[in-house]
Amino acid sequence: MSTITEEVDVDVPVRVAYDQWTQFETFPKFMEGVREIRQLDDTHTHWVLDIAGQTREFDATITEQHPDERVAWHSDAGPDHAGVITFHRLDDAHTRVTAQMDIDPDGFVENAADKLGVLGHRVKADMKKFKHFIEERGAETGGWRGDVDRPTP
Repeated sequence: MSTITEEVDVDVPVRVAYDQWTQFETFPKFMEGVREIRQLDDTHTHWVLDIAGQTREFDATITEQHPDERVAWHSDAGPDHAGVITFHRLDDAHTRVTAQMDIDPDGFVENAADKLGVLGHRVKADMKKFKHFIEERGAETGGWRGDVDRPTP
């Protein structure tokens, strides 16, 4: 299992950055290889990815979500991964967005990409694309302000 951590400072208020991140359907606009994400309900999403020309689909569960602070998830099946995106207010107009993901690559192509650092480079590039996407717009495309508490063991 690999852990990838990347951060980017965006020139928008924390509420704008957080609200945009909760619009999962827009991820294909700034995440390479993500073809589609469907929000199934408040805590479940369905992902369709293109990995080296192969289509991969899986469901993920949002395990914790707190407005303007964090969104955490884990995959339900398929590629084993989990992560958290945190939002840190730097000042009224700037936010640090940090992505931390634990990924257990599945199959030869994903293992090779992990060993060569491709996955880390992709996350870094996607974070920069998110910065460009939200700063160019200047406003979020929508937002979900609900709270999802971490499950108790």
